[in-house]
Amino acid sequence: MKDITCVADLRELHQRRVPKAFFDYVDGGSYQQETLRANVDDMAKIKFRQRILVDISKRDLSTTILGEKASLPLIFAPVGSTGMQWADGEIHACRAAHKLGIPYTLSTMSICSIEEVAKNVDKPFWFQLYVMKDRGFCKALIERAAAAKCSALVLTVDLQEIGQRHADVKNGLTVPPNLMKLKNIIDFASKPGWVAGMLGTKNRNFGNIAGHLKGVNNVASVSEWTASQFDTSLNWKDVDWIRSIWPGKLVIKGILDVEDARLAAKTGAQAIVVSNHGGRQLDGAPSSISMVPEIAAAVGNQTEIMMDGGVRTGQDVMRALALGAKSCMIGRSYIYGLGAAGEAGVLKAVECISNELRTTMGLCGVNTIDQIDRHVLMDDFPRNR
Repeated sequence: MKDITCVADLRELHQRRVPKAFFDYVDGGSYQQETLRANVDDMAKIKFRQRILVDISKRDLSTTILGEKASLPLIFAPVGSTGMQWADGEIHACRAAHKLGIPYTLSTMSICSIEEVAKNVDKPFWFQLYVMKDRGFCKALIERAAAAKCSALVLTVDLQEIGQRHADVKNGLTVPPNLMKLKNIIDFASKPGWVAGMLGTKNRNFGNIAGHLKGVNNVASVSEWTASQFDTSLNWKDVDWIRSIWPGKLVIKGILDVEDARLAAKTGAQAIVVSNHGGRQLDGAPSSISMVPEIAAAVGNQTEIMMDGGVRTGQDVMRALALGAKSCMIGRSYIYGLGAAGEAGVLKAVECISNELRTTMGLCGVNTIDQIDRHVLMDDFPRNR
């Protein structure tokens, strides 16, 4: 890993070491990928104000997230099928997060189940919830997360309708992969390390679903059930229902509008995540970073603001903090590391981001996370969209 200098390097390794369908699943966005590109491009438009001759000898990247100490203003976002990027990937990513002193969020659509992750790590993690039509199953998921001592529930609210990701359709993506397709066989033959890892684990299906519903056990039944369960009737009343069941901290993820942010804050959620689902849902929606200033100004004194989407560097983290976020979720950035080299790759991804953040703080003349605000940016940055 000594030649790895940034997350982009890890992305290249990930692409070489993981089958195409699973790399494309992580790397791509919906439809024409306009919003995916905007998440990155809009970050690059934000310019820093360089300062000199400031004592920066005592820089400290630590902060608090939901009232808990964190070594960095970073959270590992929920990513579905993480265990298809690296065998038992959720466990390795969670262990890395705990070593780093930052939160890890397990997806509803994880390969390793809540219970499997919990028994293989020593500290609590967060759990991300998709609300399914089967409210009994949804309630059971929440109760399982509570039993596993998950320290926060992340409710994702922007997936009532799934945006089409063209690459997934063209690749015929399934979990586990279809071993009868010739193109898959050829692809797997060129990824012997990945194949060996997958053969060495029993976790190769959606662990939170398979075996937890009557008659839903094999690949076909799990896929069919999952496709039928995303609920277009989901509304704010369901948030109240979830709060009546979940005893802990609640984070609402998928906020991209000021009015929705105000409604989310009224629910009493401890935090909201300004997010467009990584450019994987409504293509043509604004970038996440472009909405942070307005949303933070509207509700930042009522709930904690997190930002997700387009964070590839420590400089991106600083940009988000300067515009009003308190922390950032990263998804692709740590998954690139996981696919490249497992837990070591995840640690390397965060090392790169941490080094970039520390350097940028120094060159902008700040020593602590709470000193980062608009004064580190050039004045000509547009205030709103």
